[in-house]
Amino acid sequence: MLLVIDIGNTNIVLGVYKGKVLLNSWRISTQRERTVDEHGILMREFFQIAGLNPEQVRGVAISSVVPPLTGVLEETSRRYFHQDPLVIEPSLHAGMPILYDNPKEVGADRIVNAVAAFDMFGGPLIIVDFGTATTFCAVSERGEYLGGVITPGISISAEALFQRTAKLPKVGIRKPEKVIGKNTVSSIESGLFYGYVSLVDGIIGRMKRELGSNPIIIATGGLAHLIGDESQEIQKVLPHLTLEGLRIIFEKNRGQRS
Repeated sequence: MLLVIDIGNTNIVLGVYKGKVLLNSWRISTQRERTVDEHGILMREFFQIAGLNPEQVRGVAISSVVPPLTGVLEETSRRYFHQDPLVIEPSLHAGMPILYDNPKEVGADRIVNAVAAFDMFGGPLIIVDFGTATTFCAVSERGEYLGGVITPGISISAEALFQRTAKLPKVGIRKPEKVIGKNTVSSIESGLFYGYVSLVDGIIGRMKRELGSNPIIIATGGLAHLIGDESQEIQKVLPHLTLEGLRIIFEKNRGQRS
């Protein structure tokens, strides 16, 4: 079995593969103060509840945008799964040229998503990842990572609105029935939801014009279904795209690691 770990700013997503089949996945909050042992015990409990044997893990792949936790999860892999993990970095053989001015600036999650999406559909592509930040990544027809856009995530926008205003209440992220709100809460919900859908569709439209092509538009991340169902541009919603990319990159590098 292969254990894949995606360390994000808000959540850590875990997945277990047997071959190309995702057996199970879990999502835990990202806590920088959590120790190696706490992560290890928690993961092994997940395995036990799912009826999986952690001793059957034969590889671990990690992507991370939280540097303080990268080393912690690497050590967790060694101590609790007896595996030296593959950590995704721009210098790693991912099978995709990165045409960024400085490839080291590209987040590991963006590389992993791009590799997975191109493996599934070919190119050109635009991948939208709804995380703490929302990222838009462009991939060429030849499988080159071209660059993209980074915006504040919808949850960050909601939190900023609550913190920076004296009288507006904190609300959850949901699709209201109507655009025109009849009270403060519904008005905020409408602004957050429909405003963000318009942001997503507007950026995708501009990227398509700049690319001069008709790319496949893929969404992933925690709020992908919520926004994707309303978007006029998003074509496919793949919640486990990052986990799939980790599996693909691990397989590509297996020979080099043996």
